[in-house]
Amino acid sequence: MVIAVDFDGTIVEHKYPKIGDEIIFATDTLRQLIKDGHRLILWSVREGQLLQDAIDWCHERGVDFYAVNKDYPEENGKESNASFSRKIKADIFIDDRNLGGLPDWGQIYQMISNHETWADLIRQASLTINSKDNAPKKKHWWSRK
Repeated sequence: MVIAVDFDGTIVEHKYPKIGDEIIFATDTLRQLIKDGHRLILWSVREGQLLQDAIDWCHERGVDFYAVNKDYPEENGKESNASFSRKIKADIFIDDRNLGGLPDWGQIYQMISNHETWADLIRQASLTINSKDNAPKKKHWWSRK
């Protein structure tokens, strides 16, 4: 899959223009996704040196992106392409501004690995809750019945 990943607030705590502390398990998960064969695109509002700082920060932690703010490495930028669009074509977008917020990185990895959606997780949670509600009530040792 092609996975677009935001930087500020997603990989690191939001301290823009500074780089915040890493969000727990972010780079571990990103390295595993790369190892699993996914193409990761860094998708950030950062530009110029601020963008390069983010790229370098990730590289120092073993996360090297397939592309940065474009669909593939060879894609020309707006300087040479009059119809340039920053809209990334990805299968999945990981961003702290998602509707529903950013799941923890362990949940993100499980959703991607198991090809699950939010709807799948909600359905599973609902089934779990309903099965607990319909389970026979445990009798206490002092009960007569």
